[in-house]
Amino acid sequence: MMGANKLTGAIAALMDEYKKAIDELIAVIESISPHQLTRTIEPESSNPDCISIQTILTHVTASMFSYAVYIENSIGLKTVRPEKLQFGHITPYISRLLEALKYNEDFFIRNPDITMEEFDQSKKINTAWGQQYDVEQILEHAIVHILRHRRQIKNALVNMNS
Repeated sequence: MMGANKLTGAIAALMDEYKKAIDELIAVIESISPHQLTRTIEPESSNPDCISIQTILTHVTASMFSYAVYIENSIGLKTVRPEKLQFGHITPYISRLLEALKYNEDFFIRNPDITMEEFDQSKKINTAWGQQYDVEQILEHAIVHILRHRRQIKNALVNMNS
């Protein structure tokens, strides 16, 4: 990971795991065809982010930026979330995943002394879905979010091929 030697402690450990999760996701998705990308996998889903691999990856890449923006705004930056981008091929999703990872990494390189653990509830990060996190918890959530969707995509691909 570029710049990994500039990160230390919990931030370095979490960013290494974030990169590992992204690398594992890329290994699962890199050979997906445009047809597989857009094919409906959960027609009964009430969640518009889970209808196809395309909607899942659009959601995952947007979320990676959103988590970073939550952290940025928690320290007083007034960052606006980048728009959700949807693509018809897998290559731009892979580029977007790597771009989002670099965005997160660059933030922590610029803010190496950020408070990772926050025990004061009034200083926690409030999310749009109603959870409260400190920086460490939101990064852990971001990593597990990738893992869960990687599993979902992997299972969808198995079902397509069976």
